Amino acid sequence: MRNFMSEKSANTPRSVIREFVGMSYKYDKVLSFGFGQPDFVTPKHITDAMKESLDRGESFYAPNTGILPLREAISKSYADRGLSYGIDEMVVTIGGTSALLLALEASLDIGDEVIISDPCYAAYDGMIIMLGCKPVRVKIFEEDGFMFNPEAVRAAITPKTKLMLINFPSNPTGGVADYDNMKALAEICVENDIFCITDEMYRELNWTGKPFVSIASFPGMKERTIIVDGFSKTYAMTGARLGYAAGPKEMIAKMIMLLENVFSSVFTAVQWGGVAALTSSQQCVEDMKALYRHRKALLVEGINKIPGISCKDPAGAFYLMANIKQTGLDSRTFAAKLLDQEHMLVIPGVGFGEGGEGFVRFCYATNDENIADGMDRLERFMKTI
Repeated sequence: MRNFMSEKSANTPRSVIREFVGMSYKYDKVLSFGFGQPDFVTPKHITDAMKESLDRGESFYAPNTGILPLREAISKSYADRGLSYGIDEMVVTIGGTSALLLALEASLDIGDEVIISDPCYAAYDGMIIMLGCKPVRVKIFEEDGFMFNPEAVRAAITPKTKLMLINFPSNPTGGVADYDNMKALAEICVENDIFCITDEMYRELNWTGKPFVSIASFPGMKERTIIVDGFSKTYAMTGARLGYAAGPKEMIAKMIMLLENVFSSVFTAVQWGGVAALTSSQQCVEDMKALYRHRKALLVEGINKIPGISCKDPAGAFYLMANIKQTGLDSRTFAAKLLDQEHMLVIPGVGFGEGGEGFVRFCYATNDENIADGMDRLERFMKTI
């Protein structure tokens, strides 16, 4: 019997995050710095809005574009940041992941090349390969703040380059592109007629002290950019699976048509939670951000006190890449040994691309007690190697 599995699915890589989380299940009382999700409960005014929707009996299909009040709230949130997106220039999706997949599907043809960073969020590779396209990795480096080198990006462009996919603040590096770096990337896209998808899921988690800059704000970029965003990280709504995309009207229309073949619509009650999140006081966000800054400082200080391991102060998101090159261990071995010996979960950097080798990713969306415990376990582990 012939092999009925498609070549592109056979070549789609597995998520190293899910792999190591799965490995952790065989141990008792694992201390996890692995999963990238807030440890906060979704704010009450958001869950109350979801409950009220259910009490109104809103359990039927929603418009596949997303409910009008949510699209209006998203439009206003962009206007408040100096970007203009009408309700017909956005679509509500099941989490940011589906928004990203739909954006890629709408813009790519089989054989197209997509420039991504190395390291980058592990799912980018898989999505691009699933669509029969080629991810072209451009290495980014700790000493550059994990920003793209514009000349390296230029060198990666070929006649098949259709799209550049960027993510700032970044998962897994915590890197944030500054204004000049983002401007250079925008100029490359315009000069080479390249489309852009910008994953801005961590936009609010920006520790630079400077306003977040979207690549869509630069001349010539709004018409060639799709912004992917959502509620998971900013409002601690990971399980609600609520995301959205904003971009050129014709691309959004195509994404809406494509989603009809995938998930039809997003649950209405969840969307009303999104309305409450955007239209109510943002104090809950500021409170969470203050705690993230505090936890980041604890983790950076703790790691840098331990001989043989180090890290730079991350500029955004709630991740940091710890440099383990002095240990002589590759990142998978380091993470596996740490899990086995200390029941502590971190994610090997190589799972985010070859450029992540020599690093392990920590997520600091956890409490002070866990961070202190983690530093004790890490110091104990480092003495054994």
